[in-house]
Amino acid sequence: MTLCHTDLVHAGREQLRELGVHALPVDLSTTYPLDGLESGTASLDRLVAGHGSADNPVYARLFNPTVDRWERAIAQVEGAEAAVAFSSGMAALTACLLAVSKRGKHIVAVRPVYGTSDHLLCSGLLGNEVSWVAADEVAAVIREDTALVMIETPANPTLQLVDIAAVVKQAGAVPVLVDSTFATPVLQQPLRHGASIVLHSATKFLGGHGDVIAGVIACSENLARDLRQVRVATGALLHPWAAYLLHRSLPTLKLRVERAQQVAGALAARLAADSRIAAVHYPGLPGQAGADILQRQMAGPGSLLAFEVHGGHAAAAQVLEALRLITPAVSLGSVDTLIQHPAGLTHRVVEADNRERFGIGGGLLRLSAGLEDPDLLWNDLDQALASVKAAARAA
Repeated sequence: MTLCHTDLVHAGREQLRELGVHALPVDLSTTYPLDGLESGTASLDRLVAGHGSADNPVYARLFNPTVDRWERAIAQVEGAEAAVAFSSGMAALTACLLAVSKRGKHIVAVRPVYGTSDHLLCSGLLGNEVSWVAADEVAAVIREDTALVMIETPANPTLQLVDIAAVVKQAGAVPVLVDSTFATPVLQQPLRHGASIVLHSATKFLGGHGDVIAGVIACSENLARDLRQVRVATGALLHPWAAYLLHRSLPTLKLRVERAQQVAGALAARLAADSRIAAVHYPGLPGQAGADILQRQMAGPGSLLAFEVHGGHAAAAQVLEALRLITPAVSLGSVDTLIQHPAGLTHRVVEADNRERFGIGGGLLRLSAGLEDPDLLWNDLDQALASVKAAARAA
């Protein structure tokens, strides 16, 4: 199913007419007056047990109506029974790993993934064991104590595509988590391909304006209850103002994603034709691996691309320093174009051998296209790339 603008405009707004408002309300209360001790105790018990609502919120760490409204919206657009929001994408992933640990401590994961996700899985902080495999090797490492299979597609930062349905088939009864941050629900809905869990760093496209940090998981109601229990116990709640900003951004998500995708496609084509570029990684380019997956699984190639410059780390650093319109910064999915160096920043916490093995070398730059004029963005890239040759001649 392809999301339409109407779906995104109206998601999670069913209560507004009943509330007698048109704009989304924000509830900033940290605590709530109780009608009586017995009703308050009953509400507390219900929320601590992971239920999605109660007669009284009691305390904002347990429930907040503004957050709940946005969670309902995300569940709708992902085609999920429920969604649970957290203070960051990493808080969401941590909660998920804790919630599934009752199944076992073994995790199967496919590289590459976001650098801090990789680090968390390998760190042992949560007591888990991880088996890293290629996407077609998942079945071979499934064990009785395997609690989760995790993939990220498109993958950060190389834009590698993973066939969700094929991984789900290999995983059997083991739930499959898909980090779908790069795609958003506009371009990919993993639950419709058999995945059990969808993870978003909502900081990125779902927020879209570089002013909110958040994470969200879309899943079954059964898992959502476990996730809410973790959130109650650990305090990894999403602030209601962040939920308001995220919900306010949702109606423009499709417009932003599709415009940024157009910009990315134009830049990728120019980079691919430029002799100063060693390689371009963008699913929408002819001849890229995973074209069949793209056609079957996604509504478009997205607005992230990566490219490798000749000259390795030094040349990449020179490009970043020479840019004037494009912002050198981590993160992605904003209305303005961002560029960063994965080996030195987002994936710095991954062991060097694993970075190199999975194509995250010193010359790789990851670009998140924004909404600007692609010609102006190209002019900025062109002059930055020219500065590398100029620096080489001067040396």
